[in-house]
Amino acid sequence: MPPPGLLRLGGALERAGIGVELDDLAYRMASGELPADDGLADACAARLLAAHAREHCDAIGLSVMGATLPIALAIHERLRRADARLALWIGGPGTTGVERALLERFPFLDLVARGECEETVVELARALPRGPEGVAGVLWRDAHGAVRSGPAREPLRDLSALPRAAWHLLPPIAAYKRITGAADGLVPIDSGRGCVYDCSFCTIGRFWGRRSRPLPAARLADEIAELRSLPAARHAYLCHDIFGADREHALELCAELERRQLGIPWEVRARADHLDRELLERMGRAGCYRVLLGIESADAAVRKRNQKGMSSEIDLLRVVDDCAAAGIVPILSLILGLPGEDERALRVSLDWCAAAALRAGVQLSLHLVNPQPGCALGEEFGAASRALDGVPPDMALGAGETRAERELIASHPDLFTTWTLLPQGEPHLRDLHAIASELPEVLMRYPKTFAELCLQRGCDALELYREWKRSGHNFEALALSSARFAGELQRAADGVLAVVPTARGVQVSKLREPAAAILAELDGSRTVEELECLHPGIDAALARFREAGLIT
Repeated sequence: MPPPGLLRLGGALERAGIGVELDDLAYRMASGELPADDGLADACAARLLAAHAREHCDAIGLSVMGATLPIALAIHERLRRADARLALWIGGPGTTGVERALLERFPFLDLVARGECEETVVELARALPRGPEGVAGVLWRDAHGAVRSGPAREPLRDLSALPRAAWHLLPPIAAYKRITGAADGLVPIDSGRGCVYDCSFCTIGRFWGRRSRPLPAARLADEIAELRSLPAARHAYLCHDIFGADREHALELCAELERRQLGIPWEVRARADHLDRELLERMGRAGCYRVLLGIESADAAVRKRNQKGMSSEIDLLRVVDDCAAAGIVPILSLILGLPGEDERALRVSLDWCAAAALRAGVQLSLHLVNPQPGCALGEEFGAASRALDGVPPDMALGAGETRAERELIASHPDLFTTWTLLPQGEPHLRDLHAIASELPEVLMRYPKTFAELCLQRGCDALELYREWKRSGHNFEALALSSARFAGELQRAADGVLAVVPTARGVQVSKLREPAAAILAELDGSRTVEELECLHPGIDAALARFREAGLIT
């Protein structure tokens, strides 16, 4: 997806009458214009230098997340080798907590911009070539090599002052979608800034100064409406992390979207404790179809240990029910292995996931934490955290893999803890990684089967998962080995009727004699292997029976 922050910065410079070019290097790599190998940094630098030669740029700035910080540094190093006079800037959430260290360790950098930069970047551009002294929100290296810090920049009080996104400075949405193959046409919108919380595993609150400001409802509705003029843009992704924190604003936006009838579905990120049935119903009527909820842990003590700031009394399953009632799909994000999570707490979280999947059509997303710089876990555990082969970092999937990046990460491990895991035992971390990788798909595809198997065995979700892995087979094989027919067979004039009680009443299915004979033997007294000897090819039949709801 196009980077919404970069689009705002381009718009700010254009509005100020300052020439600017934007280049989404991630897009260029995905499109094949840049190599996804050890030549990436060289190729990126060459591309930017070509733009510099063409447009006579005074500065090149790179906006980074934690995952893209190493490659950005490698690119800047190559730019400096090619041009000693070019101003090289870096900014974005990926610099949080390491701003001064970047300038102290990497002499090719000239400046680090902190926080919100629409005003900062305009002032910096106007200050060229005299230098950034007096510009708020930056650290820079002076003529003597000393690192200096400007005053803090006050965040914008009214986000209606933000410039329009400079969509024309990046490739069209259709070009992005040709790469991703995303038929939904999801497009990000910078819908708000910041977070008032300080969750232990997150830097967003600190990056934005622990403040939250939504884009005014009418302006946000305008920007959603603008998507209709962008070919291939179909759905809006509102990027503010805590939609609904300002309930009045959320309701105002819903009312505005209902009034306009734009026909553009949208999705948001939110906290479960900011949503209630009324708000969710209004969101659903206004076109919201999906919401990402950071649950983190179903255990209240673990959430408290990690500064989630959520009441221990909240009924998280009720929120799932309310989403379903409003026609909104919840994406439920949990982090395994947080400080304070013992096996009991892990069981609580996995049982909660199983219960949530059983109640509604949810999307489950389980992760391991990466103690990135700038967050509380980075401060507490960063020095002791380590990478683990075979367990890729959730915060940096696919990044940090070129030789230049790996060398930087190895030389400055304290700056790149985004690639590490908390200091826990290797077997435990590998077990959590396997659970996070394998269990969600099973719970989403087979919620009723999973629940029934737990009930049959008198076990919880973790115990069933472990039994499944010990079996050495896939989950479907485990389920079929435990297949039971829980109904009655009744003879009819033209066949056999299978009568099965369900939560919604009685299901009646008409069967042929061979199928009825197989069902009659599913009383739990024989294994699937034994039944296979009696009825060769029974696996396929059992799979069809399960899909039809005839067996559990």
